[in-house]
Amino acid sequence: MVSGPRVRTAYGTVRGRHEDLADGDGRRVAVFRGVPYAAPPRGALRFRPPRPPEPWDGVRDATAFGATPPKPPYGAPFARLLSDPVITGDDWLTANVWTPDPDPAARLPVAVWAHGGSLTRGSSAVPVYDGGAFARDGVVLVSFNYRLGVEGYGLFPDAPPNLGLRDQLAALEWVRGGIAAFGGDPDRVTLFGASAGAISAGVLLASPRARGLFRRAVLQSGPPQTVERDRARRMVRRMATRLRVPATAAAFAEVEPAALLAAQHAAGRRANPLLGGPAFGVVVDGDLVPTEPMEALTRGDGAADVGLLAGWTTQEHRLWLAPNGLSERVDRLGPLALAWARARTRCGPGTVRGYRALHPGAGAAEVVGQLVTDHLLRRPVHRLAEARRVASPVPGDTYLYEFAWPSSIAGLGACHALELGFVFDTVSSPATAMLAGPGAPQWLAEEMHGAWVRFVVDGDPGWPAWDARHPVRRFGPGPGATVLHGPRDRAFALWPAEPAEPAEPAAPAEVRGAAPLSRPADR
Repeated sequence: MVSGPRVRTAYGTVRGRHEDLADGDGRRVAVFRGVPYAAPPRGALRFRPPRPPEPWDGVRDATAFGATPPKPPYGAPFARLLSDPVITGDDWLTANVWTPDPDPAARLPVAVWAHGGSLTRGSSAVPVYDGGAFARDGVVLVSFNYRLGVEGYGLFPDAPPNLGLRDQLAALEWVRGGIAAFGGDPDRVTLFGASAGAISAGVLLASPRARGLFRRAVLQSGPPQTVERDRARRMVRRMATRLRVPATAAAFAEVEPAALLAAQHAAGRRANPLLGGPAFGVVVDGDLVPTEPMEALTRGDGAADVGLLAGWTTQEHRLWLAPNGLSERVDRLGPLALAWARARTRCGPGTVRGYRALHPGAGAAEVVGQLVTDHLLRRPVHRLAEARRVASPVPGDTYLYEFAWPSSIAGLGACHALELGFVFDTVSSPATAMLAGPGAPQWLAEEMHGAWVRFVVDGDPGWPAWDARHPVRRFGPGPGATVLHGPRDRAFALWPAEPAEPAEPAAPAEVRGAAPLSRPADR
């Protein structure tokens, strides 16, 4: 331990360890875990913006992950599919670094990972997110924790909003100021994330306060979006009612974390990314998020020169419908479920008929899932790609992908979050097998991870940039590079030009009574 690699940060020296890579060829990388980028958000700092950590004397051990933020566990059956370790402690605003060479002269490209989990679950300690393969391939990989749930995204009259997003900004600022000491180049940073992490990355892409902190961005299954402030307030009010305290940050700060988590779980227990419901999310705050991020980005406000890689999986919705039996319930509802989906998405009857024609023989759950997924995720990404192409065809190229390899676990298909083990090249990890099933193909990991590395290194993942032909790189179901042109154009053409942002109609009672699922159930 004493002989491990050492790095001098702005707050003190940390000692990591050299680790052998899983491929068994004898190569090693330097790993530093649990390095503070901000002070623990406890005591007077609870529900306050992140502050720099206190400097330390001597050498701080950085061989183990820091504590994970307070979060509820996944309920059955999702706990069997999604790894989410719990590490106790208060010091959870920490980062981890995998580097092939902790030498300031190395100046290697940097990839910064923002984990998903619906802004209520997840952490950088999930084994799927091991950064060894990135370091093996010449990239410094940084992951970090941020505040979750009500402590990160509660909306109060006496506290700043978006504290979890402010943590993410602080982590990026820490990378900007200190990654050179770990061998990284602060001018060659790519921010990437999935689901809630992708939403966060997209919001930061539009934020003036994040300008210059990253050169490229990857949005996996999550478009830039915010939630209505009233929706976020409803979550806080529901929790306050259960806790019998005022709906203020001062009152919530007096409540023990375990009690907050219990109230949070009860307030949002019936939320679902397809069915809607109460949820935490990023809000427009006039500061870090000065305006609706999608509108800012489609106008080309300040981020047109940032390279963008974005995409989705073929059956995102199956993670939210299949494991808990909702697919069968929706199929039984048939026309009622389709009518609800039409109301949920504010599309016309022709759109629903068109989707049924595009999916012949599919049950109502598959049609509803594809319809709502396109509304919430794919069409916004497509709209952003088109806006970037028209507004700025030169400086910041845009690349789109689709992940189509199906899990061997019955019913999941190419579901939400399935691509993560392939992006990180951790398909041999038991945590990846939880969702992918046994025998996930290494060839697909090499294809997908290689594309991400190329994008981080030089901005070109290996297929044509988005243009009028609408090229989309499809990963799977079989080996070999497949580029399709406009694979979703027929579906997107069925929609009205720009539907209004929908209200959230109540899901049918038969579906509302199903086993609860916190949104989104991802990594």
